[in-house]
Amino acid sequence: MSLCAECFHQGEHAGHDYNMFRSQAGGACDCGDSNVMREAGFCKRHRIKSNSNVPCVPKDLLMMSELVLPQFIFSLIQHLREGYNEPALDLPSEKDLHKILQILEPHVSFLEDLTKMGGAMRSVLTQVLTSQQFYKDLSSGVGENACAKKSHEKYLIALKGSGLAFPEDKLACGMEEQGAGTSMLTVQGLAGATATSGQGDSSDEEDQDGSQGVGKRKRVKLSSTTKDQSIMDVLKHKCFLEELLFWTIKYEFPQKMVTFLLNMLPDQDYKVAFTKTFVQHYAFIMKTLKKSHESDTMSNRIVHISVQLFSNEELARQVTEECQLLDIMVTVLLYMMESCLIKSELQDEENSLHVVVNCGEALLKNNTYWPLVSDFINILSHQSVAKKFLEDHGLLVTWMNFVSFFQGMNLNKRELNEHVEFESQTYYAAFAAELEACAQPMWGLLSHCKVRETQEYTRNVVRYCLEALQDWFDAINFVDEPAPNQVTFHLPLHRYFAMFLSKAVKCQELDLDTILPDQEMLMKLMIHPLQIQASLSEIHSNMWVRNGLQIKGQAMTYVQSHFCNSMIDPDIYLLQVCASRLDPDYFISSVFERFKVVDLLTMASQHQNTVLDSEHERSMLEGALTFLVLLLSLRLHLGMTDDEILRAEMVAQLCMNDRTHSSLLDLISLGYVKNPNPKSGIIPGSLSFESVLSAVADFKAPVFEPGGSMQQGMYTPKAEVWDKEFDPVMVILRTVYRRDVQSAMDRYTAFLKQSGKFPGNPWPPYKKRTPLHPSYKGLIKLLHCKTLHIVLFTLLYKILMDHQNLSEHVLCMVLYLIELGLENSPERESDEEESTGGQERCHDSWFPGSNLVSNMRHFINYVRVRVPETAPEVKKEPPASTSSDGLASSQSSRRKSLQRENSGTAQVFSLVAERRKKFQEIINRNTSEANQVVRPKASMKWSAPGATPQLTTAILEVKESMLSLLIKLHHKLSGKQNSYYPPWLDDVDVLIHPEIPRYSHGDGMTAVERILLKAAVQSRLNKRIIEEICRKVTPPVPPKKISSAEKKTLDKEERRQKARERQQKLLAEFASRQKSFMETAMDVESPDADIAMEIATSEQHVSEAIYDCVICGQSGPSTEDRPTGLVVLLQASSVLGQCRNSTEPKKLPTTEEEQIYPWDTCAALHDVRLTTLQRYFKDSSCLQAVSIGWEGGVYVQTCGHTLHIDCHKSYMESLRNDQVLQGFSVDKGEFTCPLCRQFANSVLPCYPGNNVERSLWQSHSNKCMQELVQEVEDLQEQLGTFPSETNLSKEMESVMKDIKSTTQKKYTDYSKSPGSPDNDFLFMYSVARTNLELELIHRGGNLCSGGASTAGKRSCLNQLFHVLAMHMRLYSIDSAYNPWRKLTQTMQDKNSDLISEELPEVPVLYRDVSSLLLIQILTMPQPLRKEHFTCIVKVLFTLLYTQALAALSVKCSAGDRMAWKESGALKKNTCNGEKSWEVLLGHVVSELSMGKIYEERETEELTVVLVNPDSVECYLQQFCLPFLRITSLLQHHLFGGDLPSCQEDEEFTVLASCLGLLPSFQSSDEFTSASCLDWPVPAFDMISQWCSELASFADKHPDQVKALLIQEPKWDLPRLLQLPENYNTIFQYYHRKTCTVCTKVPKDPAVCLVCGTFVCLKGLCCKQQSYCECVLHSQNCGAGTGIFLLINASVIIIIRGHRFCLWGSVYLDAHGEEDRDLRRGKPLYICKERYKVLEQQWVSHTFDHINKRWGPHYNGL
Repeated sequence: MSLCAECFHQGEHAGHDYNMFRSQAGGACDCGDSNVMREAGFCKRHRIKSNSNVPCVPKDLLMMSELVLPQFIFSLIQHLREGYNEPALDLPSEKDLHKILQILEPHVSFLEDLTKMGGAMRSVLTQVLTSQQFYKDLSSGVGENACAKKSHEKYLIALKGSGLAFPEDKLACGMEEQGAGTSMLTVQGLAGATATSGQGDSSDEEDQDGSQGVGKRKRVKLSSTTKDQSIMDVLKHKCFLEELLFWTIKYEFPQKMVTFLLNMLPDQDYKVAFTKTFVQHYAFIMKTLKKSHESDTMSNRIVHISVQLFSNEELARQVTEECQLLDIMVTVLLYMMESCLIKSELQDEENSLHVVVNCGEALLKNNTYWPLVSDFINILSHQSVAKKFLEDHGLLVTWMNFVSFFQGMNLNKRELNEHVEFESQTYYAAFAAELEACAQPMWGLLSHCKVRETQEYTRNVVRYCLEALQDWFDAINFVDEPAPNQVTFHLPLHRYFAMFLSKAVKCQELDLDTILPDQEMLMKLMIHPLQIQASLSEIHSNMWVRNGLQIKGQAMTYVQSHFCNSMIDPDIYLLQVCASRLDPDYFISSVFERFKVVDLLTMASQHQNTVLDSEHERSMLEGALTFLVLLLSLRLHLGMTDDEILRAEMVAQLCMNDRTHSSLLDLISLGYVKNPNPKSGIIPGSLSFESVLSAVADFKAPVFEPGGSMQQGMYTPKAEVWDKEFDPVMVILRTVYRRDVQSAMDRYTAFLKQSGKFPGNPWPPYKKRTPLHPSYKGLIKLLHCKTLHIVLFTLLYKILMDHQNLSEHVLCMVLYLIELGLENSPERESDEEESTGGQERCHDSWFPGSNLVSNMRHFINYVRVRVPETAPEVKKEPPASTSSDGLASSQSSRRKSLQRENSGTAQVFSLVAERRKKFQEIINRNTSEANQVVRPKASMKWSAPGATPQLTTAILEVKESMLSLLIKLHHKLSGKQNSYYPPWLDDVDVLIHPEIPRYSHGDGMTAVERILLKAAVQSRLNKRIIEEICRKVTPPVPPKKISSAEKKTLDKEERRQKARERQQKLLAEFASRQKSFMETAMDVESPDADIAMEIATSEQHVSEAIYDCVICGQSGPSTEDRPTGLVVLLQASSVLGQCRNSTEPKKLPTTEEEQIYPWDTCAALHDVRLTTLQRYFKDSSCLQAVSIGWEGGVYVQTCGHTLHIDCHKSYMESLRNDQVLQGFSVDKGEFTCPLCRQFANSVLPCYPGNNVERSLWQSHSNKCMQELVQEVEDLQEQLGTFPSETNLSKEMESVMKDIKSTTQKKYTDYSKSPGSPDNDFLFMYSVARTNLELELIHRGGNLCSGGASTAGKRSCLNQLFHVLAMHMRLYSIDSAYNPWRKLTQTMQDKNSDLISEELPEVPVLYRDVSSLLLIQILTMPQPLRKEHFTCIVKVLFTLLYTQALAALSVKCSAGDRMAWKESGALKKNTCNGEKSWEVLLGHVVSELSMGKIYEERETEELTVVLVNPDSVECYLQQFCLPFLRITSLLQHHLFGGDLPSCQEDEEFTVLASCLGLLPSFQSSDEFTSASCLDWPVPAFDMISQWCSELASFADKHPDQVKALLIQEPKWDLPRLLQLPENYNTIFQYYHRKTCTVCTKVPKDPAVCLVCGTFVCLKGLCCKQQSYCECVLHSQNCGAGTGIFLLINASVIIIIRGHRFCLWGSVYLDAHGEEDRDLRRGKPLYICKERYKVLEQQWVSHTFDHINKRWGPHYNGL
């Protein structure tokens, strides 16, 4: 069911599960259709319609349309006829078609508009389109009209050209093949005779072509019920609708036409007529699709139509009955595939008669068949239609024929010599074809075979499936041995057979034996699936390595989650069925023969394997045993319920890795549990899915790692799942990569360690299985057959003797099989030895019976083995009674050697011969076939070749039973003698309640103990024997007599152990180093981890700062000749400019009413202020009265590592020559720090500092204020000399250039006269200001937290100051204009200068005090004395305080002003008058009253009314705080010393005393801000002088005086826009929004998260001077940094300069997952933590460091 967004939002869907998707090709909304949904879900609009009776439309209204429409539609058809020329070479000239379609665009749009007029108009259209009379009259071409005749002729030509016949022209021609299929091996048979269907028999006929050995083609005969040719070749049009559809198909489904045809569907009559017409044209659609060049687009449009028609069960049933829909579909599919058949090379290459599809053909490679298969699956999902299919024998036969085309396709032949030249990638086409064309229809049919009543259907399918299989075996000449070195992963017939068997037993209560074939057929059936299992093992053992990577791809795809249910599961189930019905010895020996490890299963220490290289033996043996474990343990189709299966699947996936909800849904595609049709969008069994998920897993919310990588919300297994449900067998079955098994085991180990259940390295736990369904009880026989017991005994012996090519994994699987056997013993055996009847040949020397429980205690004394002559078992001398040979084993055994025999009879156990005999006994057919049974090709492999060394027979003394071997293994694993002690000797209860949890987790020893306990529980005899063995355990190795070979192995072990420990130690050390490094270098906010870097500030006691160069590794001071530099990143930043003076964050607009205006940002207000000043005052003076850099300021940060500048140059040179590097541009000076790989683009030279000297500078002196003021003035007067040309000064110059070029020119050029030195001066001190302000923001906007800064590790302000100071000293300020004079001296002649100048200087009270501070400090000679610094701060504080008083006086009412003026005058002469704010405020008011400053204007409103003294004090402190913060930071960087931490309300006092403004004797209770004042000259004179400047300005421009006085110092921290909770809010508003620049709806809309601007991503429409809009906006809004939310993808993209990266998404679904590109369409909600991280990275300028995947955008975003 699909709804349009409008109906969805109008309906009630709260709490429903839904997916949103963007329909590319239109579609029909199902709202209002009660066939599809309940009326309760209709939207408001449709609900009204369905309730009230709709009145009839008056006839007169429709009269016009009834007259005009037939003519109009006919004219449209005539256009279509005229425009179509039958192309010459089957390539429709697409341009011509396109032209016609463009001409017809308005016609079709008109029709589309008509359909939107509602039901009445649609019914008229239906009448016109379906009326046969109209069509006959207008279009048949009969009559006078020449034009009409001509068009009719064209129509007939088009029909013929399409290989279609008009029924009147009785063309004998069969189906004409027009596909470009001539390149195939097959001969295109165009004989009508083959295709006629008169014989009525459904057998297959091969028309042999004698002349060519290759070209054979199998023409499938369709059963007599199918009207073969008529389906394919005959079309007769009787109405407009039919011809219109014909042309729609001819023109390859133009979008407009499709939309028109779909828009008509609400009309019921039309729907039926159109569906029938569509079915009638089905074959024609297939032909057009095959020829199409745009098959993808066309496929989508076909499915858009068909899904609307065939999803309606009632309609599908009607068409099936009336139009033979099923016949048509199957026939069309069959014909489609017939065009690309080739001869199968499986098994018998020369004589094979089987044909398979060629996976290299475009038809399969491009999935061209997909729309037809999809329709077929769709109609099979309706029960009534599926039943019809299952009842129709003819259809089933045809369908099995179709499936057999895929049986054995994409055959792989193992390359033995050369590596393949060309790796074909056809395998994906083959897997997709089997899944879509065979498996999905199969699941569709299976979903209707759920109850007893449907038994007959299963019988039918199984019957025809077996017939098809028998035909297949005959066609490929298969007898008993598969051809070597061949494998095909595609056996759909086997899988149909298996899945219907499973369903029959599970749901229909059918007796399995009634539908199984005979033994011979079962033997044949098991061969190919078994071959696949063996080949999987071969592929993973690298035996197919010469076939290239694609063969690994096939092995992985075969078990991959989307394919496993339809491939490996049915194969293993089929093998389980065969195993349960065949002789177990035969089955087991077949397995080992297939896996080529028969020769390995000998007791001898050496052997020859004629079919396997020794390096592959181990992994193949592991493969064979693992396969047996899978075969015997899996219960997926043998008795588990659907919910148990779901739970097991989920546990297996979660044990491998934590998973997101969507990946779990994807991995567990249990198509067969609930829903046969994956395309219908219903999540399979989602209800039980959620409940099972919550039962087995815990949700881990999305987290962030320190490196900045973001996690999704994950599900992780609960502890009890690890404890009780972890099933390694299921994990092995479901892993695509072998490493996932290891991952699951590692996680299991970690869980056991953490929970304290088991400290060591555990083995995979043994899990109890669900009981077998009675039908499959025969499977247990496998565990109780002698052949398996011999294998197990042999392997236990070999492992104990340390033979080569055995691994712990082999032992693990052997023990697992023994344990399975003990768990599933056939019946409790009696304790007496049962007498075995007829002894089986060849096995008698081994075990008496077939029950594992009794065979375990059976002692085997001597074994005859075939060994190479060189083997240690063979003795040249006469046998000594106890010969102990130096075999490198843990035990020396006594062996007797016999005289040599060369006869080939005494193989350990001749598995192969045994199998052969069995097989021939069963077959026993006529002689000709029997001769073929033992083909020399196959038997060759097993006869020992005449290669040296010769094989000889030796007799081996063993004297062991399985129990004794197990006990000795226990000793071996524990490394102690007598380590096993039967637990029941201490505690008899163990035998009565053997379920002991302590054995459930553990290693090999635990497994052995568990097995021995189970053996003892099952039989008293076993218990007795175990006790006996334990009593008389002879020391397995005579003590202290270790042979040299063993010594070697022991030494080796020891050495290995030590090496391992060393490695562990190193790794641990490395990890801890890495951790500490991550903490220092990467962590963006961890105030506690500020490890001081080796910057000059950290070393107080050494005479000179020492730096380590991270390139050459040398340490030393930075000198004039060989300077050292800090690795820095310079970036332009507009973060400061985004501060707003309201604490309420701005919201992202999601309606037309909400808009964001950038007038209240910090940058905008500073801009306005500068412009205003420049209007009224002298330019050079304005440029020193403010700071710039709020937008486009340069921020400098470092990773803290230093390097020699000459080393850096050579490093850059090497980077330049290295072509591999991507992600940054070396030409722009970019590089990564050689040590920590942090991104950087410059090196900041370290000033050769002398720390001893520095501590002297800091010592306090007792000079008075006046002396210091004079000293400062003198120091400023000294001219900055040009430094001598040293390397250091050159580097300082070059870094200054770098800093300048970092930002755009518009952010540095503010003066009216371009290129004026004032500009540079302003820019330089503003860089310092920007860095201080940003550091303040990183500290949270205040200095309450104190300490070194969080950004302190990255701060390089000290070095930066030296560079800036050196350059600023070059600009001398004319002493007459030096602001220092105005601050510290009273001027005598006030008015003499002002007359001569055109514009006055900026009054002192309008100047920005922080800027003045930086100017004063940077123009002093470096290094600066602390006393001078304090002096400057004190002087500036007096100015700041006066500004605060002036601003305050302007803000309050006239009455308050009068009051203060008077109270101030009274206290003026008290002793502390200069340090009382009341006195000073009174003085300021009286001074300013002289000008026109306080004149009221009507428009003005009073902002603040401050009467109470506390609020005045508070206002003054708040006004001064920003300056104190900046100054304290500056002092901290210049002179070291930590910042004190404090409460927010104490910040002013703490900072003031830290700066030395506050006399220390002051007690805090009577503290006022004025007590910090220290006036260099009498306060009242100074204030009067400053105020007089304002007064004179006020005379000329009274309106501006106040505005410039009131500065807004209180800024909130910079924030990104606030986003809405639900992503849909954003999506609905922006995805249809038009761009303001180009007024179009952008293809990729994006929105800036800093300012809310809507932009076109990659839109060429808004490109300006080769810059696309996003890049341009990032430069204007963020000085090169942009943060954009991509509306159609929900992803955030970061642009930084010339690079960009995808950051991730801040919107997650209910399970904490991203939905990139909105593919899953789940509702998304804001993740506040992620958004916080994004904001944090933006503010702290760490995008470059934290995000790793950057690429160049070439201005194209």
